[in-house]
Amino acid sequence: GERAVRQRRRERRARDAEAVVRDLTELHPGAPVVHEEHGVGRYLGMQTLTVGGVPTEFLTIEYAGGDKLYVPVGSLHLVSRYTGAPPEQAPLHRLGGDQWQRAKRKAAERVRDVAAELLDLYARRAARQGYAFQPPDEQYRAFCAAFPFEETPDQQEAIEAVIADMTSGRPMDRLVCGDVGFGKTEVALRAAFLAVQSGRQVAVLVPTTLLAEQHYQTFADRFADWPVRIEVLSRLRAGRRQQEVLEALAEGRVDIVIGTHKLLQREVRFKRLGLVILDEEHRFGVRQKERLKELRAEVDVLTLTATPIPRTLNMALSGLRDLSIIATPPARRLAIKTFVRPWDRDLIREAILREIRRGGQVYFLHNEVRTIEKTARMVQELVPEASVRVAHGQMRERELEQVMADFYHRRFNVLVCSTIIETGIDIPNANTILIDRADKFGLAQLHQLRGRVGRSHHQAYAYLLIPSRSAISADALKRLEAIESLEDLGAGFTLATHDLEIRGAGELLGEEQSGQMQEVGFTLYTQLLERAVQALKAGRQPELEAPLHQGTEVDLRLPALIPEDYLPDVHARLVMYKRIASAEDEERLRELQVEMIDRFGLLPEPVKHLFRVTAIKLQAQRLGIRRVEAGPRGGRLLFAERPQVDPAALVRLIQGEPQVYRLDGQEKLRFRMELEEPERRLEAVENLLRALAPAPEAQPAAAAG
Repeated sequence: GERAVRQRRRERRARDAEAVVRDLTELHPGAPVVHEEHGVGRYLGMQTLTVGGVPTEFLTIEYAGGDKLYVPVGSLHLVSRYTGAPPEQAPLHRLGGDQWQRAKRKAAERVRDVAAELLDLYARRAARQGYAFQPPDEQYRAFCAAFPFEETPDQQEAIEAVIADMTSGRPMDRLVCGDVGFGKTEVALRAAFLAVQSGRQVAVLVPTTLLAEQHYQTFADRFADWPVRIEVLSRLRAGRRQQEVLEALAEGRVDIVIGTHKLLQREVRFKRLGLVILDEEHRFGVRQKERLKELRAEVDVLTLTATPIPRTLNMALSGLRDLSIIATPPARRLAIKTFVRPWDRDLIREAILREIRRGGQVYFLHNEVRTIEKTARMVQELVPEASVRVAHGQMRERELEQVMADFYHRRFNVLVCSTIIETGIDIPNANTILIDRADKFGLAQLHQLRGRVGRSHHQAYAYLLIPSRSAISADALKRLEAIESLEDLGAGFTLATHDLEIRGAGELLGEEQSGQMQEVGFTLYTQLLERAVQALKAGRQPELEAPLHQGTEVDLRLPALIPEDYLPDVHARLVMYKRIASAEDEERLRELQVEMIDRFGLLPEPVKHLFRVTAIKLQAQRLGIRRVEAGPRGGRLLFAERPQVDPAALVRLIQGEPQVYRLDGQEKLRFRMELEEPERRLEAVENLLRALAPAPEAQPAAAAG
């Protein structure tokens, strides 16, 4: 039971992050939005207009040339927030032009190619018998027991998924994605242990020499009690030693080798390579990625990344690239206290002193190499008690590596550095970071830099220093405030890193695709991708022209909206409209109803109508009805080409009450009755749809309507 609750809670959280983007939360006037049929425009606000004597609320979108489109709230499932490029770079389409149709068609074609390529790689992997590693035994359990922390639920799930992949016969290609310091390494260690136990070799690929050294340390410590030979291939080791390692690898005397992309060179030969662990794959170059592609079809590959990959994309790629997301922070990990402050000598002195007095270490981030030495002298003068050193990307590599190693071994306590530490080695003892000119960094980068501290159970502090609130751009201030408020760990998986997620998506699918995402927006792109993947999996060619949402229009000429006096906040109204319009079934509608009563009080009539009209829309959609209209004197149904209605029921209706029902051509069913009161009108339509539903499956659905 407990596990199910946890699972649900986690799923809800996963949904929440996505929902923030999908539900138009925090949509401000002027923000770019995508309407599936008309393209990218700018959101102007909500507006209530009276149409045919009935008040209806509309979302207004402005297109090129100042044309406006009014979208009724019932059609909000066609509108999504535009993400895929910075808002100022978002395209602006013309209403009624063919530019959008062209962009959409091109994106659909590209998406088909991507899906086909992914499926091809997937088929090659599935067809090739991989190596099935031995299942975990006592020794493996002993190895796990030596892990000094308790696994988080996400971590446990990732580990189980990896083991299942490795012990199955097909080659693994799993991506484990988690915020910095959320325990991805342990997942890799256990996978390596299983591989070595089955007599296979493991290659761990990392982007920098420093990381290679640190991983080597981690692996060596964790495998200390086991007869496993671990080596590192890096420039820091003498050439002769490297040669020995290469020979030992080829002869199978080395079990685990850790190194940079050098490991991908042709002269590196393995006797029986079984597992490749990639850390931050996106930081490797194109040629190396090609080489990795060849490897992928042959051995098990486990990729670790801190760049969040959007879950929507994961869904779209379901089963093509297995993904595990670790979004729960380890227990006892405290959130990092974050302050945005104007640059001030006393504050800097106090922050540094507090950290070194408790035996900790400090990062002082200053990203201008020209003035970094000067800054270091300034810090030294402010805090004579500290020992200060400098690290930046223009130093000689050996020198840089020496400084980092000394910092790691606590030989000094304040490191004045550039962003070179962003993906650096892990220093659990460093728990304060000061970021100079924090206004110059993007959100994702600030998030990653801040993640360098708070690696242990001590309270960590991050100070974002700025000239003054008035001297920085509004955008920068928004970013800093977002980071300040996103204290909880793992918040890196929400809007803050949305720009990063899109980068992550581009990395997962390649540069070319980032361009397509920019054209049509990320949300629509993933929907197109999902459709293409499903079609190809089923052995069909994806339809490029067909619209994604075959929506049903319902017009019952009665007020179906959320009144302003019930929910005055326009943002909250917009989000509720969007969620109601996007509900996929009656149960979801009921949940939303309960939530609204819970949050805003009993539902007024127009809101009840909104829910019933939406339920009618869902039912009509299932029956293949394009449009439902009803007014005081009756109404009509318009059928799509191949409706799913029960033909016998239709005949019974018309023969039983010819004065009420009659067919008008192939696709219209007209009905005449007195429906003056809204309640009668809703009931009549609900009953009619229920009568037309095909017998067995429709019963539960009908009961729900």
